[in-house]
Amino acid sequence: MIDNISWLAVYPEIVLLTMACVIMLVDLGVRSPRRTATYVLTMLTLAVVAVLQGLYASSGNTFYGFGNMVVSDAMGNWLKCFATVAVMVTLVYGRPYAADRGMLRGGELFTLSMLALLGMSIMISGNNFLVIYLGLELLTLSSYTLVALRRDNATATEAAMKYFVLGAMASGFLLYGLSMLYGATGSLDIGQVFKAVNSGQIRHQVLVFGLVFVVAGLAFKLGVVPFHMWIPDVYQGAPTAVTLMIGGAPKLAAFAIAIRLLVDGLLPLAIDWQQMLAVLAIGSLLVGNLAAIAQTNLKRMLAYSTISQMGFVLLGLLSGVINGNVDAAAVEGAYSSAMFYVVSYVLTTLAAFGVILLLAREGFESEEIADLAGLNQRSPLYAGVMAVCLFSMAGIPPLVGFYAKLSVLQALVVSGQGLYIALAVFAVVMSLIGAFYYLRVVKVMYFDAPLTATSVSAPLDVRVVLTVNGALVLVLGLLPGGLMALCADAIVRALAT
Repeated sequence: MIDNISWLAVYPEIVLLTMACVIMLVDLGVRSPRRTATYVLTMLTLAVVAVLQGLYASSGNTFYGFGNMVVSDAMGNWLKCFATVAVMVTLVYGRPYAADRGMLRGGELFTLSMLALLGMSIMISGNNFLVIYLGLELLTLSSYTLVALRRDNATATEAAMKYFVLGAMASGFLLYGLSMLYGATGSLDIGQVFKAVNSGQIRHQVLVFGLVFVVAGLAFKLGVVPFHMWIPDVYQGAPTAVTLMIGGAPKLAAFAIAIRLLVDGLLPLAIDWQQMLAVLAIGSLLVGNLAAIAQTNLKRMLAYSTISQMGFVLLGLLSGVINGNVDAAAVEGAYSSAMFYVVSYVLTTLAAFGVILLLAREGFESEEIADLAGLNQRSPLYAGVMAVCLFSMAGIPPLVGFYAKLSVLQALVVSGQGLYIALAVFAVVMSLIGAFYYLRVVKVMYFDAPLTATSVSAPLDVRVVLTVNGALVLVLGLLPGGLMALCADAIVRALAT
């Protein structure tokens, strides 16, 4: 029998699923070419869901439902709240772009985005291997469809095929790894898996074999080397509104399942998975930053930038356990720095792609770096927002990206381990190299002659949200304490249970 606590644990997800179905039916009667009724209903639904998730998170309570298959805790609820807000912002930026390209003939953009968000929420709440996998599949299947939404565009269709094939392979890796862990421990419940692994009664070789496949599956979802092949092609080939949908909120869900599986379930094997994450982080920082220098396409450059940024997230995740010893302060500092990094990255990415979407016109994508030439002369505000985002990604103070990088580096250095300190130095060197391709775009915006004299226009909601988005990147850099404390508190509460 399902008790009230179980329903309470998934109440925001029930609201989201119900309204997604309702909006799907309502959209059948919408005749507006911009799907105004569908858009308004979607935004109202997401606003209600975000408020519910925020209330759950701020209460600080942790409870389990459906036989411990789902968990509602502070970390999960904050990540779900941030993901919901990210999807709302994405739809505000993407609606004019989609309307100009015939992507709003139906309401698929809105309903599929809501189903993708539902998948993220299930992933984040999952306390069971099968629940996490079901959430992951709901997200990825929705994402494949979104990438192929422009059926008459060969580039988008090609990107969707690549994404589908590689995504299916990565899902297979993850599922095979989880099946190995189930075979070794006899349980799908993450808490029971932790107890079984911690008992030391299970053959280490079997666990590590399964762990390798789990880490490979997680690495694909985060988009880190050598599982990064899909990122540049899908980012460039997908419609820009969909690129933002893939590159923003899902990173929060990927971080959550990394914490659920590796920390909540497999912390006794930390000495093994930390070595794997170290190799992935080094490769991501190296390939991401060096490959980005050669790019002329802005979306492709930001794709390689994402790979290097996720390398920093892995550096945060690998510094929590030192020599197999679990220290509360080290765990809190490392995992909260990784969470802070993911949240600040998503915030910055939203604004950067918001400017790209704003500059795109009917029949013109504005995705080459040269297309931003002289943007400051056409629109100082939007050039300023883009510059703030690029400086933040480069890690230049006093923007939020600087403090995100600083917190991860601090977690590495505080460990006192020679290897971690060397990794911190390597990350700083890679960041210096990475600053080149970010500053190159700023130079094009401020010092090159504009290709066109037309002014940049946008709907009021887009202008307001983009301005607030850009301002937050600056304000959270000047006053990072609140968000850092929130992340630290969320991690402590999550790990305490």
